[in-house]
Amino acid sequence: MSSLEISSSCFNQETKLPLSLPLVEGSTFEPPGKDMNEVEEKSKDIIKFTPEKLSVDEVSQLVISPLCGAISLFVGTTRNNFEGKKVISLEYEAYLPMAENEIRKICSDIRQKWPVKHIAVFHRLGLVPVTEASVIIAVSSAHRAASLEAVSYAIDALKARVPIWKKEIYEESSSSWKRNKECFWATSD
Repeated sequence: MSSLEISSSCFNQETKLPLSLPLVEGSTFEPPGKDMNEVEEKSKDIIKFTPEKLSVDEVSQLVISPLCGAISLFVGTTRNNFEGKKVISLEYEAYLPMAENEIRKICSDIRQKWPVKHIAVFHRLGLVPVTEASVIIAVSSAHRAASLEAVSYAIDALKARVPIWKKEIYEESSSSWKRNKECFWATSD
């Protein structure tokens, strides 16, 4: 990403500001100076699986729209304990073709149920240390109720339908693949 360096002699410090955010496929760039009521913006669904650390700022920026007054977020993080065991990290695996397809279906379901503008679903793969984000879901809408309900639906549907597997890695050198009780293909005990 290119950046602009601004030097301020009053403060004798340098600040780097981005010249522009990278455009995401399907997004529309509107030049400054247009009346915001005239802005036509195509809705977008951004889905990403990555081994890289997730950024709440990056994901929330992707769903910003001048047409929206609300952005709702869900951030799922690795906690340091489970059933009395000390967790040091989680490890995620996914069947990517099916996972991406299921998340697209979830985005479509959301658009059928609520008037939302943009949806971003980012999920980490590989090792995720304690306190780091495993999943970030962001939804923008004109008003808060739609985006709040859509985010809640998205995480519940993701856990129930998307083929993502989680392994907990414990301090005492043991680990355990976790069965997702919410997943539709899980058998009941």
